[in-house]
Amino acid sequence: MGKYFGTDGFRGEANVVLTVEHAYKVGRFLGWYYGQEHKARIVIGKDTRRSSYMFEYSLVAGLTASGADVYLLHVTTTPSVSYVVRTEEFDCGIMISASHNPFYDNGIKVINGKGEKLEADVEAKVEAYIDGIWGEVPFAVKENIGRTVDYVMGRNRYIGYLISLATRSFKGVRVGMDCSNGSSSAIAKNVFDALGAKTYVIHNEPDGTNINTNCGSTHINVLRDFVLEKGLDVGFAYDGDADRCIAVDHTGRIIDGDLILYVCGRYMKETGTLKNNTVVTTVMSNLGLYKAFDKIGIDYEKTAVGDKYVYENMVANNNCLGGEQSGHIIFSKHASTGDGILTSLKIMEVMMEKKESLSKLAEPVKIYPQLLKNVRVKSKPEAQADEDVMAAVAAVEKALGEDGRILVRESGTEPVIRVMVEATTDEICEKYVDQVIAVLEEKGHVEH
Repeated sequence: MGKYFGTDGFRGEANVVLTVEHAYKVGRFLGWYYGQEHKARIVIGKDTRRSSYMFEYSLVAGLTASGADVYLLHVTTTPSVSYVVRTEEFDCGIMISASHNPFYDNGIKVINGKGEKLEADVEAKVEAYIDGIWGEVPFAVKENIGRTVDYVMGRNRYIGYLISLATRSFKGVRVGMDCSNGSSSAIAKNVFDALGAKTYVIHNEPDGTNINTNCGSTHINVLRDFVLEKGLDVGFAYDGDADRCIAVDHTGRIIDGDLILYVCGRYMKETGTLKNNTVVTTVMSNLGLYKAFDKIGIDYEKTAVGDKYVYENMVANNNCLGGEQSGHIIFSKHASTGDGILTSLKIMEVMMEKKESLSKLAEPVKIYPQLLKNVRVKSKPEAQADEDVMAAVAAVEKALGEDGRILVRESGTEPVIRVMVEATTDEICEKYVDQVIAVLEEKGHVEH
């Protein structure tokens, strides 16, 4: 990770950590960088945060001042930007979003010409320019100054692409959706309505400050209650920029990313479409998922947390399915990033083709209790490297043996250490998570 760019772009509180000056400089550099040999074409999308308009205009000013032509998708999803970039020969794409973070945060995600997250070496160059290390880049003048183009048709093409991927009509299926008052509000219902589903949608009225507020994939109990209240067949919840999906079956069971990987992975194995018989997971995936994969003979890889790392593994090893417990699921045949709406369509495909409920499809996986606590710290590297903290973690590992595990890692987007324990009971999880956090407290690492 760099000074500004984490695992998922440049993210922080709007006009505090991430400012309009930062956005302008990002635009200035990218417009020049991609326009050295030809006039750069760059596409921008944004989520529904109030500050997204501010950052959009700042990026546009920087990009056009450096000579780039900018195509505006307006409010749309992160995966739609990725789709448009890779299918319509743009030099890069920019998504303005802080994903699942609160409304007052925002972020700049840069997507390269292949529709993938920007290369680390280019991020480093952007950071050097922001800090004045790179030096100045020239302004475009006269007819070389860039222009903006309203490009809502790009989002419409993406909607058409999603609809084209469905293998059957959803007629008669009662589907609940929680759009998190975010990007999916303008897309998800249209897709499912076009495929014949009877849709029941909540949190699809964004006002600039209600994105992710007690709704969406990070507050899945809201959708669970809605599915049970309405007697729906299935429910899907997205995050702010709709690159995540968490589902709920008709019984109210929460179907997280691990269970989605199982349902889709098993179906793809049965249909002969699971390349290398392998699913790519992260170190956060549940032990229960691996035990279920072992039973049906599916192999798996484990990467660092972040769909960026999942996708890198998939590309390097020619794997076609991967994802995270948090709901970032990548189907590399169709997309180069996590796509919440696409994920919900693939779940529907399994349900429709096998004529089984999501509850039945996920039933074989027995999830181990898991507890994750975030600890805000003064310095992530110092807290991680503390010998007493490491000794406490080692002691928990020994005590758990093969009946559980502990994972302590730095957040890629926030100043926090995440302490996670998986064990046979909730009580054991709580005991060992608190045991490690107590050492962090005692050693003075915790920010109060």
